[in-house]
Amino acid sequence: MEKEKINQFIMVNGKFFPEMMIEDVKQKLESLDESKESMLMATEWKNPTVAFLFAFFLGGLGVDRFWLGETGLGVVKLITCAGAGIWGLIDLFTVMNRAKMYNYNKLMMYF
Repeated sequence: MEKEKINQFIMVNGKFFPEMMIEDVKQKLESLDESKESMLMATEWKNPTVAFLFAFFLGGLGVDRFWLGETGLGVVKLITCAGAGIWGLIDLFTVMNRAKMYNYNKLMMYF
């Protein structure tokens, strides 16, 4: 992938990835095939702010876990009523980073 396209991708989508992984993302994008480039550009990323809002308003129901593909933990969270509130509180602080890591792992599937 060209340097200009990489910088554009990071400007538009950088907020969806962990800050500490941005350099790694740039390096991976440099080795991306042109055949996968259009698929990558069309990929929908999970917004960390939306994940936080799910955790804040619907965290007791495990919606944030279901949305990030963590179905098993979502069911357990739902059954335990968010671990008597403690689990829900912890998720409020970790959900944005988990959403960014979800996106990073999704990006790594292209390589």
